[in-house]
Amino acid sequence: MFYQEKPYFTGDKIKVLKPKISKFNKNNAQFFLVAMRKPFELFSWGTSSYNVDVIKSQKLVLPVKNGEIDYDFMESFIAELEAQRIAELSAYLKVSGFDNYELSEEEVNTLERFAELGDDNWGTYIVGNLFEKVTIKKLPYKAKELPKQPTDDYVLPCLTSSFQNQGLNYYAPKSGATVISNVISLPSNSDVYRAYYQSRDFTVLSDSYAIQWKLAENKPTPNQYLFMVMCINKVTDLPIYSYKNKLGGWNVVKHKEIRLPEKDGKINFAFMETFISAMKKIAIKDVVEYSNAKISATKKVVNKT
Repeated sequence: MFYQEKPYFTGDKIKVLKPKISKFNKNNAQFFLVAMRKPFELFSWGTSSYNVDVIKSQKLVLPVKNGEIDYDFMESFIAELEAQRIAELSAYLKVSGFDNYELSEEEVNTLERFAELGDDNWGTYIVGNLFEKVTIKKLPYKAKELPKQPTDDYVLPCLTSSFQNQGLNYYAPKSGATVISNVISLPSNSDVYRAYYQSRDFTVLSDSYAIQWKLAENKPTPNQYLFMVMCINKVTDLPIYSYKNKLGGWNVVKHKEIRLPEKDGKINFAFMETFISAMKKIAIKDVVEYSNAKISATKKVVNKT
């Protein structure tokens, strides 16, 4: 269930509920959603009785005051939760150094140069000449057997062919697993063949694989890996590939040609580093400004109640 604030279009198989109560708004919508999900959690794709009459008969538990729904409490409760999460985000940005989003002169120049790069500034490279497949010990699990949230000993993210959450949607024990990081992951059997840079520890579960830089010199930094991921996706993440029309695994991808920026006939790692640094700051600027505005607005709501 989702609260839809802006106009949108939907197709079949979707139920749209319009509020009858005048005090329903975006400030208390999340509280209603949590209350509604509780009685609905037993429904599934195969529930034949999932119809309008069944929906209408579900009972919700809501806070009340003087015999009426306490909208002020709901709004204040959601506002305080948002303030807590935004404060955590702001603290993370500060500790990580992401709160500094001012572009340096070099970053500005790099962004301007990127728009002016011609064919002579790019070189063609075969993926298999730059990267090698990481050897992984096969896990004795199936995806459906594993939790989707870390719990107990099941704390190691597992890679599958999904493109949601960068393919890391299950958790397995670290014991007996091949733990890898600072690599690029790709699906081998999917609807979408999108590469991702994986900076943190994980392992491969099924229908996917990981590749790492094979050359002794110029070991890529995280920013340079991110740049090369974009270049790999230019030849793998294409509409022509799907579950029926498969791209294939490493035996296919390693022969693909990608284009990388060059300087004096060599890969321009410095350019890639500065370009991604600039792009991060541009993205982070919106996040920082959003968090600051959200904290200010939330303080007004909490103080008012």
